[in-house]
Amino acid sequence: MVRWAEHAIFWQVYPLGFTGAPRALSDAPGDHRLRRLVDWLDYAVELGCSALLLGPVFLAETHGYDTIDHYRIDPRLGEDEDFDRLLSAAHERGLRIVLDGVFNHVSRKFVHREWLRRGPDGGFEVFEGHQHLVALDHGHPAVAEYVTGVLNHWLDRGVAGWRLDAAYAVPPEFWRKVLPAVRQRHPESWFLGEILHGDYAAYAERGGLDSVTQYELWKAIWSSLNDGNFFELAWALKRHAGLLETFVPQTFIGNHDVTRLATRLTDERHFGHALALLATLRGIPSIYYGDEQAFRGLKEEREGGDDAIRPAFPRDPAELAPHGWPTYRLHQRLMGMRRRHPWLVRAQTSVEHLTNRAIALRARAPEGEVLTLLNTGDEPYRFSLDFNGFSVIGTPSSQELPGSPVPGHSWVVLARTPR
Repeated sequence: MVRWAEHAIFWQVYPLGFTGAPRALSDAPGDHRLRRLVDWLDYAVELGCSALLLGPVFLAETHGYDTIDHYRIDPRLGEDEDFDRLLSAAHERGLRIVLDGVFNHVSRKFVHREWLRRGPDGGFEVFEGHQHLVALDHGHPAVAEYVTGVLNHWLDRGVAGWRLDAAYAVPPEFWRKVLPAVRQRHPESWFLGEILHGDYAAYAERGGLDSVTQYELWKAIWSSLNDGNFFELAWALKRHAGLLETFVPQTFIGNHDVTRLATRLTDERHFGHALALLATLRGIPSIYYGDEQAFRGLKEEREGGDDAIRPAFPRDPAELAPHGWPTYRLHQRLMGMRRRHPWLVRAQTSVEHLTNRAIALRARAPEGEVLTLLNTGDEPYRFSLDFNGFSVIGTPSSQELPGSPVPGHSWVVLARTPR
C-alpha cells in the first residue's frame, strides 16, 4: 500500500447532501456548489484530517449512485473548473482527495446500453432490487476499458485514489484486470473497496485492492457499547487482527449509508468510547461529516430514507450550532493523538482485561505501546494492569493518573515509549 494512505485520516463528505443540492437532476441551470467545500477545508485540517473521501460528484439522476456519465461533474455541483478549484485548494493545504466510483451499476440513462448485463429473461439485471440501477456486464471487454479510462482520467487530474462502491457485487477478477494498468500509470494511487460482509481478506487479495471497509468492526463497536457486551468487541478484534496479514482495513464509526452514531447509541456518554477505539485501533480511519459535531440522523429503508444522514452544512463553520463544538474538540484531541502515534495503523492489538462492561486493549509496535481502557459501568473501575512507564494521553475531559480507577461511563488512553 502507498505510504501516504497508511498515515491518512479521512474526512468523508457526501457532496450532494453537504452542499444542499437538489435531490434530482433537472433541466434547470446548474450551480457552483462544489466551491462551498473550499470554505470547509481548513475546518477539516484543524479537525486532524489529511484527506477527503468524497461521495459521488459525477453526472447522475438522483443520489449520485445512479451515474449517467463518469467523465462529467454533476451540474448540481458545478463544472470542471469548480472541481479543479477544490482540488487545488485541497492540495495547497496538504489534503488528498479520493473519489467515489460507482462501477457495479449505472443509471438507465447511461448511454452504452450494450454494456449492461441481461438476465435469463433478456431484461436488464438490477442492483439489489433497485429498478433504476442497472448492472454493468463486467465480462464485457469494453466495460473494463471504460473503467480503466475513467480511473486514469481523474487520477491524471490530480485525485489520489478511489473508493469502489458496491465492490462486493463486482467479481474481484474484474479489478485484478483493471487496476494493474492504472497503477502502472499512477503508482501512488490507492483503491478502497466497499465490502459489507464475507471474506474481506480474500476479496482484497483476489481483486488487488489496497483496503476494504471494515463493517464488522463498525457493528461490534456500537453494538458492544449498547448491549454492555465487550465480549462481542473482543471477538471482532480477533478477526480484525487477521486482516492485517493481507491488507490494512478502512475503519469508521459512521458513514453515508448508516444511522449516525449519536442516534445509534442508547447512552450518549459512550460516544467518546467509540471515538477512542477509532483513534487507537489499527486501520485507516475516517470521520463522516457531521459526526464530529455529534449530528443525529436515522437511516430508513424507504425512498428518501438517507436524507437525514446526508444533511446540508451551512456556508461557514461559524454557523454551526454551539452544542456540537465540544465533540469537535474531542475529535481534535484524539485525532491529534493518532497523528502523534502513526504506528497505530499497523499495531498489534491484544485484549488485556475483559468483562461485559470493562475492556483494556493494548496496541503494541516497536515504536511504543498504547493502552485503551473503557468502562461503561456505573461505578469506577480499576484495571489490574502494570502501568509502569505509561502516561495519560487521552481522556474525555480532565486528566487521570495512570493506574487510577476509570470513572463510570468513561475511558482513558495511555502510552509508553521504549527505553
